[in-house]
Amino acid sequence: MSRRGRTLWLVGLLLALVVAGGVSWYASSSPDGLEHAAEQAGFSHRAEDSATADSPFADYLVDGEENRLSAGVAGVVGVVVTLGLAGSVTWVVRRRSTSSGRR
Repeated sequence: MSRRGRTLWLVGLLLALVVAGGVSWYASSSPDGLEHAAEQAGFSHRAEDSATADSPFADYLVDGEENRLSAGVAGVVGVVVTLGLAGSVTWVVRRRSTSSGRR
C-alpha cells in the first residue's frame, strides 16, 4: 500500500474513532422515534426486551452503565470490531483471488 493510502486509512480510522467515542457524548438521551410514538399511543408497556438485552453492549452502553463514557467506549469498540471484521474478510478475499491466479 502506498504512503498516501496508509495516510488515508489512518485519517479515516481516527475520524471514525473520534465520531464514535467523542460525538457520542452529545447524543440525545431521549428515546428514539419508535419508543416515543409508542409512549404517545399508550402501548409502550407492551414492549419486550430482545434476546440480546443482557449482552455487554446492549443499548449501545458498556454493561448497562448509563453514562457518556460508557457510550463512547461502546462506540469505539464497535468501530474496532467492525473494521477488524471488514479487514479480515477483505484479506481473505484478496488472498483467495491472488492464489487462484487472478489479481
